[in-house]
Order: sequence, then structure tokens, then C-alpha cells
Amino acid sequence: MIQTQQLRKSYQMGKVEVEALRGVDIAIGRGEYVAILGPSGSGKSTLMHLLGCLDTPTSGCYLLDGKPVEGLKRNELALLRSRKIGFVFQSFNLLAHATALGNVELPLIYQSASRRLRRQRAAALLERVGLKDRMEHRPNELSGGERQRVALARALAAEPDLILADEPTGNLDTASGQEVVRLFEQLVGEGKTVIVVTHDQEIARRAARIIRLRDGRVEDDSSTSPPGPLSHGERG
Repeated sequence: MIQTQQLRKSYQMGKVEVEALRGVDIAIGRGEYVAILGPSGSGKSTLMHLLGCLDTPTSGCYLLDGKPVEGLKRNELALLRSRKIGFVFQSFNLLAHATALGNVELPLIYQSASRRLRRQRAAALLERVGLKDRMEHRPNELSGGERQRVALARALAAEPDLILADEPTGNLDTASGQEVVRLFEQLVGEGKTVIVVTHDQEIARRAARIIRLRDGRVEDDSSTSPPGPLSHGERG
């Protein structure tokens, strides 16, 4: 589903050019559960932004479903994101004035779905993530774990093939983090491709494969042992 070849990304900071990615080659198949692991500054969030078509590489090639992404216009990238990719962020990125139901409906509004269809699908997704009784609550009336589950429901609203999660448990307590990880595992079981960007070893070990980045390069790419229960002391 995903293939990159010599993917590079540089930023200009004053007179200094900073290389965030330095020739990344990865291939991720449909239905894989992959963690991208690395310390701060390793390039993992930059890589996620490129894989999610939120940014464009300085050089190199990125194929999504066998089609090259570089060279697409801004509106073409936006259309690709809306149809194929669901995003989950550490900071939730929910609309403060909208209810949980309204937040989950948002991607369907962009797809011009009818109001009835939007509400039916949003309600079903919120029920799936355990928020049937919280649909009319706004983000400031929800716990961190509940907000992240709203964000995950929103990511699924347009039925994307790929879920990209950037530090999705970083602001959550242990129990809430476990619940979010279990939801990711269910999605993989249904054939979704899930990529989790994290610096947390415990969260990364829940994935079937870990790609380790350091200094903008792939340091290691290997399968993990079958996941067991999250440790009691783990912080999401």
C-alpha cells in the first residue's frame, strides 16, 4: 500500500538547511499494523506528514496504492487525504464548539453526504468506540480518553484504508491508552492499515512491526513478538 524510495525532507532555518529525513526506504502492505519509533528529532513526525500527504518531500518517491504522490496539486492531495487517510493526533484536534456527533460528521460534510447519512454513520461510530451516551457532549465535557475516541471515530467516518496516528496515547492515562490501542488492533483485524508514530516502547511493541528512525534514517525495521497485555505501569 505504501512505498517510499530515497524520501528526503529538508527545512530552511535561517541560513541553515536542516535535513529531517535523509533517504528513507520503506514498504508497508495493506492490513499491516506498524509502529514508527524514535526519539525526538528522529524524523518520525515528518515522515508521518509525508505519508499522510500533509507535506511534500524535498526529493524521492512516495507511492500510495501504487500511484506516485509527488507532483500532485494541493486540491488533489486534499482529495486523496479525504478518501484514503484517517488521522488521529495527540492533541485530538476537535472543534471546541461542536458536539462529539458534530465532530465525527465533519469529514462526511466535506464529502457532501446527506445530513441523515452523516448522523447515522457518526452515531454508529461513536457507539462503536463506546460513546453512545456522550454524543451530544462537547470536547470540554469529555475526558482525554473520550476525546481521543471521538477523534478515532472521526478518522473512520470516511471509511479510509489507512489510519495514521501521531502519538495517539501521549496525553492519555494508562486505561485510556489501552482502550485506544485495542481499537487499533480491531481495525487491523478488519483489514485497515494502521501506522502509529510514537516514542513509547510499550505502545510500539503492540504493533506487528517496528520501524525505528534515528537522525532521519531507518535504523531498524523488524517484526515484533505477538502482543500481550499492556504493562500495568505503562503510561499512554
